Amino acid sequence: MAKTILVIGAFDTKGAEFAFLRQQILAQGHQVLTVNTGVLGTTDFFPVDVEAEAVAREGGAELADLRARQDRGEAMKAMSQGAALLVRRLYDQGRFDGIIGMGGTGGTSVVSAAMRGLPLGVPKICVSTAAGGDTSAYVGTKDIAMIPAIVDVAGLNRISRPIFARAAGAICGMAAAQVPEAMDERPIVAASMFGNTTPCVNACAEALGGQGYEVLIFHATGTGGRTMESLVAEGLVDAVLDITTTEWADTVCGGIFAAGPERLSAPGQRGVPHLIAPGCVDMVNFGPFNTVPQRYRENERLFYEWNPSVTLMRTNPEENRRMGQIFAEKANQAKGPVAFLLPLQGVSILDGEGQPFCDWEADQALFAALKQHLKPGIPVVELDHNINDPEFSAKAVAMMLELIDQKKRGR
Repeated sequence: MAKTILVIGAFDTKGAEFAFLRQQILAQGHQVLTVNTGVLGTTDFFPVDVEAEAVAREGGAELADLRARQDRGEAMKAMSQGAALLVRRLYDQGRFDGIIGMGGTGGTSVVSAAMRGLPLGVPKICVSTAAGGDTSAYVGTKDIAMIPAIVDVAGLNRISRPIFARAAGAICGMAAAQVPEAMDERPIVAASMFGNTTPCVNACAEALGGQGYEVLIFHATGTGGRTMESLVAEGLVDAVLDITTTEWADTVCGGIFAAGPERLSAPGQRGVPHLIAPGCVDMVNFGPFNTVPQRYRENERLFYEWNPSVTLMRTNPEENRRMGQIFAEKANQAKGPVAFLLPLQGVSILDGEGQPFCDWEADQALFAALKQHLKPGIPVVELDHNINDPEFSAKAVAMMLELIDQKKRGR
């Protein structure tokens, strides 16, 4: 069955390249819907279904004004906003089944903005000169497949032709793939996990599965936390078992796995049951040791090489006090049931008795700040166990189920 592929990009400067891409899709028996985001003009290579004027207008601007002002930053912002709104409306109208775009860094920013506005599961491919580097700004928390352009998206040659052709084949295959319908109607619990809390979270997932819940586990690497928060914000999650809040250590200290200041916000805003534990807040993540900021290397901080690519830094009492206050402030704003579970014998494997990061003073600094700033009525349960002990995971499951029950009872 023929599918419709939305092809989006700057047709004013890359008309020949998009004409080739379009033809490759048509040759596979599918249809094409074209959206031009080029501020300077259009193309004569193929018919354009939605011109740049409509995209700009959707972004709150007039194309003539953008051309007159010649402010590239302003133009990119308007076209990105317009593309996201317009493409989402086209999708909601059932106009296409998959989307593909191409570009350099500027074109990628507009194309990827349109893709980020689409639901998870919609096939999305971006051929980009930025692929292969840090693409987090383009991908965000969505399932965008980035294909390196290798050469610039500027002309058809022996390198670009096969890349564009195979990208066309990829989006056609994705759109035509038969995806089994979801038969699992169990309520969803989102859980956050790290290598240092894996035993705990796996035990919780198994127990909750036995209680009739589907557990989605997110790796707390910054992107994982942001993705979990976004799914909660979209209303796709029924409860959150936030065992691993380590991303806040990276946000506070400038580590590479920061999830940003909105971490721990979505569950409270949506009013879903939220159990919070300080999993792995003892560690900040950096790359190889030579990437650790000089200010930390000069202050005799405690480091641990987790692997050749990851250096962990132990958080200190001051940083933990700050996290304790932040956790309390997030919970205080919650519109649904929320509670804390604190492991007194270590917040990670490395924080256990006799382990490299064992520092009860630092842990207690977080616990004390949390209780000091938390408003009355929010439960705080302390267990004299390490976070990975079976007793901790059993208590976490029991508290999670109780919070879910509270939500059902409307409390």
